[in-house]
Amino acid sequence: MLDQGTAPPATGGKQLPPLQSTGFGARLMRRKPVERLVAEGGQGEGGSLRRSLGMWQLTMISIGATLGTGIFVVLGEAVPDAGPAVVISFVLAGITALFSALSYAELAGTIPVSGSSYSYAYATLGEIIAWVCGWCLILEYGVSVAAVAVGWGQYLNELLEGTIGVTIPAALANPPGADGGIFNLPALLVVLLCMAFLIGGAKESARANTIMVGVKIVALLLFCAVAFMGIRAGNYAPFMPLGLGGVSAAGATLFFSYIGFDAASTAGEEAKNPKKDLPKAIMLSLLIVTVLYVLVAAVAVGAMPWGDFEGSEAALAGIMKDVTGQSFWAVLLAAGAVIAIASVVLTVLYGQTRILFAMSRDGLVPKAFAKVNRKGVPMANTVIVSLFCGILAAAVPLGQLADATSIGTLFAFALVNVAVIVLRFTRPDMHRSFQVPLSGVRVRIGSARVPLGLIFPVLGFAMCLYMMASLDVITWQVFGGWMLVGLLIYFFYGMRRSRLSVEGVAGAVLTKEPVAAEAGAKPAAKSVAKAGTTPATKAGAKPAVKPAAKAGAKAGAKTGATAARKTAGKSRPKSRKKARGKKK
Repeated sequence: MLDQGTAPPATGGKQLPPLQSTGFGARLMRRKPVERLVAEGGQGEGGSLRRSLGMWQLTMISIGATLGTGIFVVLGEAVPDAGPAVVISFVLAGITALFSALSYAELAGTIPVSGSSYSYAYATLGEIIAWVCGWCLILEYGVSVAAVAVGWGQYLNELLEGTIGVTIPAALANPPGADGGIFNLPALLVVLLCMAFLIGGAKESARANTIMVGVKIVALLLFCAVAFMGIRAGNYAPFMPLGLGGVSAAGATLFFSYIGFDAASTAGEEAKNPKKDLPKAIMLSLLIVTVLYVLVAAVAVGAMPWGDFEGSEAALAGIMKDVTGQSFWAVLLAAGAVIAIASVVLTVLYGQTRILFAMSRDGLVPKAFAKVNRKGVPMANTVIVSLFCGILAAAVPLGQLADATSIGTLFAFALVNVAVIVLRFTRPDMHRSFQVPLSGVRVRIGSARVPLGLIFPVLGFAMCLYMMASLDVITWQVFGGWMLVGLLIYFFYGMRRSRLSVEGVAGAVLTKEPVAAEAGAKPAAKSVAKAGTTPATKAGAKPAVKPAAKAGAKAGAKTGATAARKTAGKSRPKSRKKARGKKK
């Protein structure tokens, strides 16, 4: 077994380079070279992903995965924690996301692959850290899909009631234990609908997502225009009823609403020009989303007392109805929310499948997740993930899902910030299409000159830890249990089946044989040994032949060949002469 496992498999009969130590710790910390990660981009089992996404589609994927979750669904969960100061919570979460987004933009332009922060960790921090990061991403994406899908059912009921006067019974519209819910059928349906889009292909899914993103931006701007008339100054007082702790807690809950740029980075292997377009898409989408979040939150808490948000998962539609006194506007907003939340499910589900695709290609999860059909779609991956997320959405309450997603997101983002710092020191000369601000300014720390821009990843890491500390004990317990399960799977499955591990064993076996210059030299050496040739011949028959043949070329091709055979001590030419003599 290898500590780094960086050698590729033998190709063209050439010998693998010598491999290093076999210590247990070294096996855990083996890293996958950046060049190899990029070279393998798009390659799957039986096919490859297709590069069909431009900068605009990538930006829409990022906005689609972000815009909608914090406003349409979790606002009712966050306002009771922070009061009107939920506006500050959005800003706090946005600033935290900005520092991490800068790190994501730099790494996405340097390592444009599907694995997102999992692949970044694999290239910089080692396999065990990469696995932990990937396991967090599975929690982040899978649970986020489920959490958003739960809220979709609430807005669907608003839409049905306002249009046809019929609603889905509470037993089938709510998760178990919430308002008489038994099985959340709408949540399952929206996940299956998005699965159908993804099966059609990345380009087709991106086109549908772009349309849905346009609809939800219009819906949110319409809400702001209508609800602005209902703002009451008294609703902003007291502005921070639960103190700074409440603001931090709400910010930690809302942070998972900013995972959109992470979803864009998972499209690295399907982007036309990922090194150039991914950083632009990440930064542009974060700016648009943060402005809209803060604007809508400020109008919402001004139009409705913050205490009335408790337990409301379709708060915006209720505000529209109260302000206008008409159900038409509420129905219109509910229709926009149904489309908006569906786009979040679509894009986050897309990101989840691409992360598992990368992990499967590395051998850490079963090969089924890396199988690609003729359309360039990981079919089995998409179906398995969709069914899992759909059942989870139908069976688990929203609040627990949102908090579990937040801690997984924060942990993954913290690792991305560390990865930027590590890669700056281990590969300082690597070309980076995007760098965090102030990277060109260097300050002297001891004997080293450190880029001032690294302050941004450091701040991003610190703020992620701060927001993680704001989450409650139950969320940490769930996270700890999830990590324990993940480590067990890694040590009993992923560690042994990792491609770096398998190729390392193959390389170690090959290095036991004599090193040959070209294919077929080892068998020749073995046959010569059986014929009783000299040690000099065994050591390298090929090099001995070449000088003699070169010398013989001066006297002619035939003479040179004869000289080469004599020099090599071969007996076969003599037997051929005898055979020709008998024929004559």
